[in-house]
Amino acid sequence: MIELLSLSPPGWGGNLLRGLMNSLQIALGAYGLGLLIGLAGAYGKLYGGPILRDLLAVYTTVVRAVPELVLILILYYVGTDLINKASEAMGYGTVEISGVAAGIAVLGVVQGAYSTEILRGAIKAIPIGQIEAARAFGMPPLLLLRRVTIPAMMAFAIPGLANLWLIATKDTALLAVVGFSELTLETRQAASSTRAYFTFFLAAGALYLMVTLLSGRVFARLEVWARRGQPSLRKAGG
Repeated sequence: MIELLSLSPPGWGGNLLRGLMNSLQIALGAYGLGLLIGLAGAYGKLYGGPILRDLLAVYTTVVRAVPELVLILILYYVGTDLINKASEAMGYGTVEISGVAAGIAVLGVVQGAYSTEILRGAIKAIPIGQIEAARAFGMPPLLLLRRVTIPAMMAFAIPGLANLWLIATKDTALLAVVGFSELTLETRQAASSTRAYFTFFLAAGALYLMVTLLSGRVFARLEVWARRGQPSLRKAGG
């Protein structure tokens, strides 16, 4: 078992770690893209016009209703096909799309729908007096977003965003169906080559668990930071 998991051949440990790094790279990119989409979507749902709100409602409803594996297959194959057709129409020929970039884009769109609802709820939870006071001081929208809205909503958003990050790390495994060399695909290849299925899938599970535990500690610290200056629930409850 130790030989099979060693970092150098004939062990497959190096392959598993490389797959883990690819998974984290895609998850981080998709998570960041999803946050950007989510913030824009939350503002659009709260302050946009009727048409924009309806379009965003369709987007969040469809993405949350359709299984993520189906969405990944649709977005990956349809998206790359549309990009290549647009490129050929402009006379540039077929475009070679990076696997990492495609994975980030596909998962980012999925993450964006969930981020939209999490951030929308967090913004609505901000006491309205804080927003009105900032506007009364004449803060422009971007400064209001940076100085008031984002800091105030973080305490309400972080628990949901923490769960969303864990979903992103696990959703990278779904990209194996379109050939991305992430942890699940590397594990499957190692297991099929050695027939040591239990060993390699147990090792992959341990790596995912390690990521989850480390992520939990990071988000716990972020939540403490976001709630600084606020009364704790323990003290408030007496």
